[in-house]
Amino acid sequence: MPATMPDVWFVSPGDPATLSGGHIYNARVAQGLRAQGWTLNQIRLPDAFPFPKATDQTTTATQLARVPDTDLLVIDGLAFGAFSHEVLAGLSGKIVALVHHPLADESGLNTAQIANFMETERAALAYAEGVIVTSPHTQEALISRFAVPDTKISVAIPGVDRPTSQAVKAIPPLLLSVGSLTHRKGHDSLVQALARIADLNWQCVIVGNADRDPEAVTRIRDLIAEHKLEQRVTLAGERTNDELSRAYTEATAFVLATRHEGYGMVFSEAMVHGLPIVTCAAGAVPDTVPNCAGLLVPPDSPSEFAEALRDVLTNSETRAHLTAGSLSAGHALPTWNDTARIFGEKLQQVAAS
Repeated sequence: MPATMPDVWFVSPGDPATLSGGHIYNARVAQGLRAQGWTLNQIRLPDAFPFPKATDQTTTATQLARVPDTDLLVIDGLAFGAFSHEVLAGLSGKIVALVHHPLADESGLNTAQIANFMETERAALAYAEGVIVTSPHTQEALISRFAVPDTKISVAIPGVDRPTSQAVKAIPPLLLSVGSLTHRKGHDSLVQALARIADLNWQCVIVGNADRDPEAVTRIRDLIAEHKLEQRVTLAGERTNDELSRAYTEATAFVLATRHEGYGMVFSEAMVHGLPIVTCAAGAVPDTVPNCAGLLVPPDSPSEFAEALRDVLTNSETRAHLTAGSLSAGHALPTWNDTARIFGEKLQQVAAS
């Protein structure tokens, strides 16, 4: 570690208290870094990122200009990949980019938006002296598509807390889904799959923020009404950590019809609770969820998703096999201390360069 540890500035858009995977990751890593002796500061960028207006870019440049040249800037890729050339040129301090997944891999983008994100994120990453990613999948994407040298990159997989309470399963069987109500999380596809197994006994609770993608929320609600699932599918909004932990212990299976994940912290939560998982082979999911723990189907395939759900709900052998595999995989997952240690080592490396 450098003789004098520089201050670290965590830079991210939106409210840090938001219960999203990215914000939770940042908060837990920050907690671990403070325990290691690092001094941390927070800069909250405009909420509009990754679709900032010119005024947001100007505000960002002003905010970041106050960081001393000797300090470290840890910039969340949700903003960093959308920085303008003017913002990049004005950065001071040593930069560590934190990339959960490339912006161009977000679902629902048009061709022009994808091309723009490819250009802006490639330019931004060239400014970074170090890069931290949350999965090997994202590491490979940055090397192959964004020309980031592998020597710059460290993989700090999200940690997970072990459950402290015993499972008491809900009746009827609870299918738990956790993820913000956005197009990428695929809850619309999930509802269409659930409609195909309406003959079975189950309930489904979808936990996640409903304020980020009004179009997606409207479609989800319309599908629930169209298939007359109002009494069986609950959009529960955000939940506290304790409430969410209780939901994992009550669930029979974890389900997420996601269209892309840079890692998928919710899968780790499901596995440490020993839940069978039904999800999609999208992004980093196949690397995160081993075959012993889950059934993976193609994205946007409600019929195949429904078949997998039916198998888990009706086949006790499938359920027992996935439960055992999920517990085993969960046992091998890192703690948040492990994640913060890797993160701190990258900061030491960049500070000493």
